[in-house]
Amino acid sequence: MYRDSSILRAALVVLMAALFAWAPAHANFVSPEVLARNTTNDVLRIVRQDRDIKGGDLKKIHDLVEQKILPNFDFRKMTQLAVGQHWRRATPEQRDRLVDEFRTLLVRTYAASLSSVADYRVDFKPLRMNPGDTDVTVSTEVSKPGAPPIPIDYRMELQEGGWKVYDVLVDNVSMVTVYRNSFNNEVRRGGIDGLVAALSRRNQPGQPGTGAPR
Repeated sequence: MYRDSSILRAALVVLMAALFAWAPAHANFVSPEVLARNTTNDVLRIVRQDRDIKGGDLKKIHDLVEQKILPNFDFRKMTQLAVGQHWRRATPEQRDRLVDEFRTLLVRTYAASLSSVADYRVDFKPLRMNPGDTDVTVSTEVSKPGAPPIPIDYRMELQEGGWKVYDVLVDNVSMVTVYRNSFNNEVRRGGIDGLVAALSRRNQPGQPGTGAPR
C-alpha cells in the first residue's frame, strides 16, 4: 500500500503533532506553514531530548498524543468520509461507536511510532492559500537517512475551534480512501455492527496498532 510503513507512521506523528497550536486567531498573523514548521521543530526537539519518550515510555507517549495531536483532528468528519455511503444509514449510537473506535485505532497508530521520529527530517512546501480560504492542503516531504523522501499532504478545514485535519495523503494516497475500502468490505460482511466489531477487535490489547481492519 505504502512504500515504507515505518516512515508513514513516524511522518504522521511528527506532522500531526505540529498542528496543535493552529487556531483562527493565529491564522491572522502567522501563515499555517510557518506555524507548522516552528511547532514541528519544537516537537522534534522534545522527542530528541526526552529519554523516556525515546525509550518507549507508554504513559508519556500517550499523554503527548492526547494533548498535542488529537485535539487537531476532526475525527467525526474523518470517520464519516471513511465509512462513506454507509454513514447515512448508521444510527446515532452506531456513528458514535464508529468515531470512538476509529479514534482509538489512530491513537494506537501514532503512539506506536512516536519514540522513533528523532531521525526524521521534515521539509515544508510553500502553502497555496488565498485570502478567506477555509480548506487548505499543507504539503511536506518526510525523509530519513538512507531512504527516499515521501510526500505527505494534510487536508485541513478551518472550523470554529481552529484548523482541523480531516485527511492525510501519503505518496498521493488518501488515508481516508484506504480505510474506506477496508470499511466497505466489513460492512458488506456484517453491516455497520460488523464494522464496529472489527474495529473493536483491532483495538484490543496485544493487537497490532496500525492499519485498517482485515
